Amino acid sequence: MEGHHPAVEQYLETILELEESGVVPMRARLVERLGVSAPAVSETVKRLEREGYLTLDGDRVMHLTETGRAYATSMLRRHRLAELLLVDVLKVPWSQVHEEACRLEHAISPTLEAHLVTLLGDPGACPHGNPIPGSANAVDPGPLQPLSTVQAGRSCVVRRIDEHLQTQIVHMRELESAHLMPGQEVLVGETASGELSVRVNGVDVLLEHDVAANVYVTV
Repeated sequence: MEGHHPAVEQYLETILELEESGVVPMRARLVERLGVSAPAVSETVKRLEREGYLTLDGDRVMHLTETGRAYATSMLRRHRLAELLLVDVLKVPWSQVHEEACRLEHAISPTLEAHLVTLLGDPGACPHGNPIPGSANAVDPGPLQPLSTVQAGRSCVVRRIDEHLQTQIVHMRELESAHLMPGQEVLVGETASGELSVRVNGVDVLLEHDVAANVYVTV
């Protein structure tokens, strides 16, 4: 796959992200996640299938081949290492690093990746709480569930932010402003009019239900 356009690499990475979030990887999901047309997705998926990076079953669900999974995992690892570099070293705001890392990941060589691992201490998760594949320091947070499903009156701890939500900069800024980031304890309130009330550090915050559904917690 050497020499492929970064957009093509993004397809494989996105399929892996869909799997990670428990979403069935179909072409319609790529249209939603990547913001490209259905014909463009179909053409690229055919190319990836032709080149042996994925297969389509009878239900048109995409399955990464061994080669495709290895490539997607490599890209996801570099993306999440790049996010940590941006937050921890360059002090880029937490809410903005996903988009910047999407650009940076394609320029990270294996040599630079090794230096990043040394610099950052072989981290087990990115700033959004998502696991970094291949890390020796991976941490299992236990069973996760969407914040939107936690019963009112229960406390929980934020563990990870779904990759799809990370592309929505307005909502990410809302989370950052409310300190709704990995490690933060939250008290869940009532849901009304499509919004969930949560208390963070003694402050009441309203979240759209769709946003809360992409924030994963442990209870």
